[in-house]
Amino acid sequence: MKKKVFLRSAACLLAVSLTAALAGCGSTAESGSTAETATAETATAETAVDESAYDYLADFNYSDGFDENGYLKGVTAADYVTLPDDYAAITIDAALGEVDEQDVTDYINSNILANFATVNQITDRAAADGDTVNIDYVGTIDGVAFEGGDTQGQGTDLELGSGAYIDGFEEQIVGHTPGETFDVNVTFPEDYGNADVAGKDAVFSTTLNYISETVLPELTDEWVQANLTDAMGFADVSELNAFVSNQISLSNQSGDVYSALYAKAGFAGELPESAVNYYRDVLLFGVRNYAQSYGTTMTSIVNSGLLGAAYDTVEDFITDAESAINAQVQQALLLQAVAEKQGLTCDTDTLNTEFVKQFGMSDPSYLTDVYGENYVKSQLLNALVMQNLVDNVQYE
Repeated sequence: MKKKVFLRSAACLLAVSLTAALAGCGSTAESGSTAETATAETATAETAVDESAYDYLADFNYSDGFDENGYLKGVTAADYVTLPDDYAAITIDAALGEVDEQDVTDYINSNILANFATVNQITDRAAADGDTVNIDYVGTIDGVAFEGGDTQGQGTDLELGSGAYIDGFEEQIVGHTPGETFDVNVTFPEDYGNADVAGKDAVFSTTLNYISETVLPELTDEWVQANLTDAMGFADVSELNAFVSNQISLSNQSGDVYSALYAKAGFAGELPESAVNYYRDVLLFGVRNYAQSYGTTMTSIVNSGLLGAAYDTVEDFITDAESAINAQVQQALLLQAVAEKQGLTCDTDTLNTEFVKQFGMSDPSYLTDVYGENYVKSQLLNALVMQNLVDNVQYE
């Protein structure tokens, strides 16, 4: 079956899948406590397993799979991908190329200005649905405190109406004023992750500390010059708006463009072994990092359900992920095949000149220090290929 989803990178695929898995564990009365404790307990309830076969991952680097031009190391994509002469003749819905001014404003507010926002602590009005509040609580069942049900006076933020906590918890905070202490009565779901509290009635003695009000800075040319020129290369608001509009447009169109390109392409029966092994290692490296963050083993992580399902062994997890790994390899090959046809490479000069145009950061070392230069080159090359394809689409 052909895969039609355009995936920006293997690292992004892993991050998204793991984040989604974790998000599924978060419908709790204490988003950072009981559910997290239950998950961590599951992940750390390990038995002795020999994982020495994965010791090599300690030396893994995201750039291992790519050469100095951003191509798959040792791979000529044209050996595995056949593109027709009209591969770039792609027609998509005209609406995908349209970017609303409000979309640009919303993106800038959420992704840029929010990073420079100030937070005021409001204490003179009642909490309302949609507010972000800071609370403390102590949970009890039949008058007895239970593990993970206490913020221990550290305070935790909660957006009312987000559904992050157990049903009924957030609604009972609405209408209270900072400084008040009150009881929140809830019932844990029968299928709750912690069997000790599942299906039971609980009382949370809750203190509303304050309401958080986020204030964004005013977007002016002067503000852009003071805060974004050095880091992102924008001289004024108009340049920032143009960059964001292009990124939204590219994002909106990339999925359909990639699907059309994929439909035109033909793939060899076997994928290059080196590329398959690389993307498998990307996935395993992510599991290893999760294991280290929990202070446990890779086997315990795949057992725990953190990855969206529970697996008996790491090998079982990788076997189940084979189709996703192959899709990653096919995507890398397909975009590289286009780059080969167009004579595109991403050498160091290209990295230095094109990086800011595609990613909005003037200094690529922010990413190269983490992922290595060749990996970043590969992602920039993919972005350039997609930009070329999108720039030449026809609209219907």
